[in-house]
Amino acid sequence: MEDKVPPAYNPYSSSDPSMNVPVTTGAAGAIMSPYLNFDPAYFGPNDSQFIFPEGAARTRGRLELSFSQIGGSVFVGAAVGGLNGFYSGLKDVQARQLVGANRRTQLLNFITKGGASTAQTLGVVALMYSVFGVVLSWSRGVDDELNTVVSGTATGMLYKSSAGWRRCLRGGAIGFGLSSLYVLFTSRDRIRSFLGR
Repeated sequence: MEDKVPPAYNPYSSSDPSMNVPVTTGAAGAIMSPYLNFDPAYFGPNDSQFIFPEGAARTRGRLELSFSQIGGSVFVGAAVGGLNGFYSGLKDVQARQLVGANRRTQLLNFITKGGASTAQTLGVVALMYSVFGVVLSWSRGVDDELNTVVSGTATGMLYKSSAGWRRCLRGGAIGFGLSSLYVLFTSRDRIRSFLGR
């Protein structure tokens, strides 16, 4: 076997005294780390592996959920807009009979512009919905289905408010319908118990 020459610089040398940290085991045989300052035996085998401060909620609140909703909406908007741009660009390129680099550039422009436009639209709608939801949740002190429906309705109305009263009411009706469908889909059991069925 060849003798291996140690590299000139090794930040994790076994001769470094700071790397020799004692790891002990507790009474239950679980490894206790000096860095974490807790015994993992406190957690049962099926308990969650998170440490919550006293009095903290064990679920994410409306504000924390809004970040993933907004990001997800932007991502979905970019994907849908990009596909729509690809389809529109393909039709345009074929109609103009472009070839080579011009065809490729024109197609990429359609994809980029379509994706960015739809991503921005869905991101703005998700931002408005999240702001309404967080404000309602904080002002009422509860996060329930009513907040979802009111947030959806207010978002639709605000998004179309610059287009006149009829479009504003139509946007509110669309927001009400979409949020009501979401509530009916996600909270069937709670609605049944509320209606006494």
